[in-house]
Amino acid sequence: MEYTIDAQNKKLGRVASEVAIILMGKNRVDFVRNAIPDVKVKISNAGKIFTTNKKMDDKIYKNYSGYPGGLRERSMKKVISDKGMKEVLRIAIKGMLPKNKLRDRMMQNLIITE
Repeated sequence: MEYTIDAQNKKLGRVASEVAIILMGKNRVDFVRNAIPDVKVKISNAGKIFTTNKKMDDKIYKNYSGYPGGLRERSMKKVISDKGMKEVLRIAIKGMLPKNKLRDRMMQNLIITE
C-alpha cells in the first residue's frame, strides 16, 4: 500500500508521528510488532514544513562517535543549510520508530521529496 503525505504548512512533529505510525503498521488491523508492513510512504513539500525561528537556533542534534572528544553538535539551522529540511524530517521520524533491528528496514520504505 502506498501513502502520500503533503507536509506543506504542517508542524514537523505532527508529520513525523503520523509517518512513524504508518511505517510501523499501527494503523492496520493486522498489526504485529515483529513484522514490517508492506507500505511505502511518500512525503512531498518537505521544505515547506512549518518551524519557528527559535527552534531553528535552539534545537541541537548530537552524534557521538564513541571516541574521546567525538561528540558532534549541530543546530537545526546548520543541518538545514547542509542537507535540507528532509534530513531534519528523516531524523525526527527515525527517533519515533522502535530502536531494534527493524528500524532501518522501516526507514527504507520512506521517500522524502522537497
